[in-house]
Amino acid sequence: MELTVWGIITALVVGLIVGALGRLVVPGRQNMPMWLHMLIGVGAALLGTVLARAMGIATETAGIDWRELFVQVVLAAIAVALVAGVGRRRSVSRY
Repeated sequence: MELTVWGIITALVVGLIVGALGRLVVPGRQNMPMWLHMLIGVGAALLGTVLARAMGIATETAGIDWRELFVQVVLAAIAVALVAGVGRRRSVSRY
């Protein structure tokens, strides 16, 4: 695979979309800044692509590879839930 400027830009845009979808999938309110969701999305998109290729479900298609996108969104949702859960446990509530 050749690393180009457009490839990097595309990966970042897909990562932002995956991060937003991961946030929507997780129920409840997440007290996390938007940049953290974006960072999680980019990481989940990259890791999801690697896992999808390792499992043999990522193929070169002319359009969107829905199975690969599903793996990416699931990874983003898991990461958002974990990070939001860690932040929730650390917060101190005073009643």
